[in-house]
Amino acid sequence: MDGDRESTNPELSRRTLFKAAALGAAVAGTAGKAAAATPWQLPPAPAQPVRAKKPVIRAAFVYPPTSELDKVGYYSWPGSGFDAEGRQKQYMAELRKAEKELGVKVDFMDGHINTDADAAAFAEAVNRTKPEAVLLVLFKKGHWPQLKTVVEMTDVPALVVAPLGVLLVTYYEEFRKQPGIYFKNAQDAIGSILAGLRMVRGAYWMKQSRLMDLAPKEASDVSLPFWGTNLHTLPLERFYEAFNQTPRNDAVMKLGQDYLKYAKNRVEPSEEDVIEAARCHYAMCKLIDEEKADALTMTCLPGLQHPRKHVPPCMSFMTLRDQGFPAGCQSDLDAALSLMLSEFLFDKPGFQQNASMDTEANLYFGAHCSCPSRMGGRESAPEPVILRSHAEAGWGCVPRVLLKEGQRVTMIQYKSSESPEMIIYGGTIVSCPPTPPVGGCRTNVLIKFDDVEDACTVKGMHQNVFYGDHAEAVRDFCQLYKIPVVS
Repeated sequence: MDGDRESTNPELSRRTLFKAAALGAAVAGTAGKAAAATPWQLPPAPAQPVRAKKPVIRAAFVYPPTSELDKVGYYSWPGSGFDAEGRQKQYMAELRKAEKELGVKVDFMDGHINTDADAAAFAEAVNRTKPEAVLLVLFKKGHWPQLKTVVEMTDVPALVVAPLGVLLVTYYEEFRKQPGIYFKNAQDAIGSILAGLRMVRGAYWMKQSRLMDLAPKEASDVSLPFWGTNLHTLPLERFYEAFNQTPRNDAVMKLGQDYLKYAKNRVEPSEEDVIEAARCHYAMCKLIDEEKADALTMTCLPGLQHPRKHVPPCMSFMTLRDQGFPAGCQSDLDAALSLMLSEFLFDKPGFQQNASMDTEANLYFGAHCSCPSRMGGRESAPEPVILRSHAEAGWGCVPRVLLKEGQRVTMIQYKSSESPEMIIYGGTIVSCPPTPPVGGCRTNVLIKFDDVEDACTVKGMHQNVFYGDHAEAVRDFCQLYKIPVVS
């Protein structure tokens, strides 16, 4: 058992289609017990057109030829043993290998920047071709002025990286916190460059994405402020139609069977509820594919009220997020954009949740009825899942995901507007309190956030919690794209 004092499920429906003897015996054997862990096989993921789109980054290395330094006989930092030409070849080879994995295109300057004229010519080429960003790799302390020329002459986000031992602190202090610049003076310079390229890719995908909103509204398409993300609104009736037209075919039955097999426990839902949740997922995927969406959000709660036009979509949202497809609850635009950011920046799905606090323990408490099981990303092992009814509606099938105690997490909330803001916290999971005795939604988590003396001062609602120590990286991203951090 998982430690939750949760009742065993009621008598199973006699009308379920899962009447096969072997499956029935397996389900009966696991009802109210901890099921043996089985591989959680994800169904085929819906296409995300945005993932095929590659941002272009113009790149240049900045240093004098080693032959010139040999003539002078003095090398300064990084020293006489630093092979700049060899390093450039090494870095370019590493970045060529990373292009396919990251989904970016790095357009390298022929040769390297040495003179003021080289710097001006490169800057002019950047302004003419309008890439998504510029990457400048510095291999010589004395060539800081040439690097500055490029940054000052161009108006695109700038990734500026130097290996440790190239620069003194007096040089880079002016860039270290300047909006529009990602600056790293690092021992692992390649790693810093790759992290910067991920940021450019994430921003580009935000701009290029179509976010589908299933809502009680007329169909519309608008360009969201700042990123320019396409918000593609569809009337909820389209989902009702898709759900009603989705048959209980082999794919639906297989997904329902997998939900039952993987679950650590099943409490309120019947087998019928689980199959309907799988059917809901395939209805959702049908709309995603038809509308060529890259992410979605949905006014999901009205469907839980009488008359019940569809089952809770919470299992589908779990599955989509496990597949790397951001799926947000309650047509909350900021929450959906925040889920997109963690996925596009770090390949990590997020847990959108309602904010509360344990005032006695001074801990943050977040809870919702959908959560990814693969919190570590698509290739990670899933966390244990208990099948529950929707907490507030009292019916259907939703996941209770048991998040890891001691796991480092990041929490963000993107506040959209013409001048957006970001809320950022880093912390550690303390526990997932049993339900009952606690109430709220089905998946819950207590978190101790770093440098937060009073948990009640934590900002936001429907923030995105995701695995990993990424708070500083999100701050770097916000600096690069001039987004104020307000936490």
